[in-house]
Amino acid sequence: MSSDTVKDLTPSRENNVATENKDAHIGNNGGTEILSKNQRKKLLRHQKWEEERNLRKQKRKEKRQKRSLERKTQGEEGGEFVAGRKRLRKEVKPSSPLRLVIDCSFDNLMMLKDVRKLHKQIQRCYAVNRRAVHPVQFYLTSLGGQLKQNMDKTDEGWVNWKDITVKAEAYHKVVAKEQLVYLTSDSPNVLTELDDTKAYVIGGLVDHNHHKGITFERAQELRIDHAQLPLNSFVKMNSRKVLAVNHVFEIMLVYLEKRDWQEAFFTVLPLRKGAIPLGQEGTATEEKEEEEDSDRDSDTAETVIQNTTNTQDQQEKGQGGQDTLQLKEAPKEQTAA
Repeated sequence: MSSDTVKDLTPSRENNVATENKDAHIGNNGGTEILSKNQRKKLLRHQKWEEERNLRKQKRKEKRQKRSLERKTQGEEGGEFVAGRKRLRKEVKPSSPLRLVIDCSFDNLMMLKDVRKLHKQIQRCYAVNRRAVHPVQFYLTSLGGQLKQNMDKTDEGWVNWKDITVKAEAYHKVVAKEQLVYLTSDSPNVLTELDDTKAYVIGGLVDHNHHKGITFERAQELRIDHAQLPLNSFVKMNSRKVLAVNHVFEIMLVYLEKRDWQEAFFTVLPLRKGAIPLGQEGTATEEKEEEEDSDRDSDTAETVIQNTTNTQDQQEKGQGGQDTLQLKEAPKEQTAA
């Protein structure tokens, strides 16, 4: 193709493109535009949506009124209205005068990872107290150091918590000493009943048994009453009887509701603690021995089967070896012949 021919074709292409752009422009700004099938459907849907706008608004309003009426009716009847895991405050009975205090003065004895665990345990205490049938008066004392820094950093909303008293001062400066009872597993005193005039102190410490007896020592130094929960009277445990902060807190709340220590313990204690009702450990031991005997029998049966299989394999190998030997000797006999 010659260069003259290329020059002749180039203007033609430019003219075609210009014509197409002009037609498109006329189509956009002209009178009646021809729509495709999909465009017509889209336009109809949009028109229908606009026509039903007021109807949808009315339906939403009626739905809100219906929910509001249901809440009001259930509140008057004294029933429960649960949205997710929340309980309406109006359904909760009057708050117990009992005070539970978490002593946060052990901040310097914990690593940062343990401080974070304590923070989560405190969050759990706050949450269960808000949902409790008999919520207690909740105190956080000696709050500061790593714990407060972690709370400010990871949970800024804690400053808006309700039904809780937060103090930087120590618990014995917030509550009169004669009203305090420090809960510690090292105390020789056993708590049998809860006194509404007392404030029960829980040591805010996650130390993995590195500081054994420190809460008991603190109570003795300050000359305040101390006691341990009646675990020995109701529970047989495989592990050391030291509970997490939130477990002690929850046990107290459940006891206030049920007035039964055993039910409180087994409602709260996690399975990993290996807790067994006192008096039933013999039954549990027998069941464990039966399981071990059953395991031993099954192991013995597997051993017998395995030995039998091995013997059969050896016999088959021996017979196969003899056959191979005969096959190897046969050619010699033929050669000798």
